[in-house]
Amino acid sequence: MTQEILGQKELDFLQKYLDNHSPTGFEAEGQKLWVDYIRPFVDTWELDDYGTAFGIVNPGKDFKVVVEGHADEISWFVNYIGDDGYIQVIRNGGSDHIIAPSMRVVLHGKNGLVPGVFGWPAIHTRIGKDENLAPTIENIFIDLGVSSKDEVLALGIEIGTVVTYTDGFMRIGENYIAGRALDNRIGGFCIAQVARLLKENQISLPFSLYFVNAVQEEIGLRGAEMIAHRIKPNAAIITDVTHDTRSPLMNPKAKGDIKCGLGPTITTAPAVHRVLYNLLDKTAQENSIPLQKEASSRSTGTDTDAFAYSNEGVPSALISLPLKYMHTTVEMAHIKDIENLIKLIYYAVQKIEYKHNFKYF
Repeated sequence: MTQEILGQKELDFLQKYLDNHSPTGFEAEGQKLWVDYIRPFVDTWELDDYGTAFGIVNPGKDFKVVVEGHADEISWFVNYIGDDGYIQVIRNGGSDHIIAPSMRVVLHGKNGLVPGVFGWPAIHTRIGKDENLAPTIENIFIDLGVSSKDEVLALGIEIGTVVTYTDGFMRIGENYIAGRALDNRIGGFCIAQVARLLKENQISLPFSLYFVNAVQEEIGLRGAEMIAHRIKPNAAIITDVTHDTRSPLMNPKAKGDIKCGLGPTITTAPAVHRVLYNLLDKTAQENSIPLQKEASSRSTGTDTDAFAYSNEGVPSALISLPLKYMHTTVEMAHIKDIENLIKLIYYAVQKIEYKHNFKYF
C-alpha cells in the first residue's frame, strides 16, 4: 500500500460524518451517510430492522469475517416539560451531566431540529449563597427560549424527544482532530477506509468480509448482539476507542498506560481470542505499525463481548483508538493513530485464511 491513507477527500467525509447527529436509537441519518460513502467499495450492502448497516465484499462464501464499529453517540431524552417551558432530561447512553451547563443543543422534534441551551445560574448569584451548587442529573435543564409548556409542545417537542449537542469537527494543532462522537463514529470511518483501500488496491480475499456499522452500542451493545446472530461470522475484529491515560486527571496505574500518538491498542481480555490477538500483534510487527497494549479484567465493555459470546462463540479481538476526553464534546484523537488503526485492519484481514484454524490446540 503506497497511496496516502487520509487525504483531504477522506477528511472532508470524516468532518461531515462526525458533525451529523446520530444518537442511540436514532442513527438513520448517519447510517445513510456511511452507506453512501462505502457503497462504491463493497459488492453489496444491507440494513437490519434496527438500523445496523453493513457492506459485504465477496458475498456468499461459507467463511465470514466481520470488521465492526458502532454508529451511535450519547445523548439525552426529554423527560419532563414544566409549565414554564423549562425541560428536564434523562440520559440516553453515558451522557455526563457535569459538562451540560452552557452547552448548545438541538432537540430532534416532530417538526425538525429545535435549538436550545443547557442553562445555569451565574457564578455571582451563587457566591456566599449557594457556592456548592453543582450540576446533577436532577437539576440540569434546557431552555428553548419560550415561556410555557404549550409553546414547547407547539415546536414538536414531547416526552421522549432526543437531544444532542451541536459541537462539531475541528483540527487542533498539527496532529489532532477534535469533536463530539469520535466514540465511535471514528470506528465506522476507519473500517470504511479499509474497504476503500482493499478496493483501490484490488485485494482479493478468500472469504466474505462484512463491514458492520452497528447501532445502540452506548446502551449495552444491542446492535452488535443482533447483527452477530444474523451474520453468524467465523471471526470478528471490533474497533472502538480507549482512554489516553496520560492526559490530566487520569490514572495510568489504574487504567493502563496509553497515550495518543503512540499507535492503536489491542486488548487482552477473556472475550478476546488469543489466536486472533496474536495475528493482530504479528501483523503490526511485520508492517512496522506502532501498537500499544491494554487489559480488561472481565468484559471489554465493547461490541467485542457481544460478538465473542454470540451463537456458539465467535473468535473476536478488539483494536482501540486512544482518545482524550471521552464522552465530551471535545473528544480528541491523533491523526497518525487513526491512520495506523486503518493500516492494522487492512493488513490483518489479508492474513486471515479461508477456514482459518482458531483452535488453541
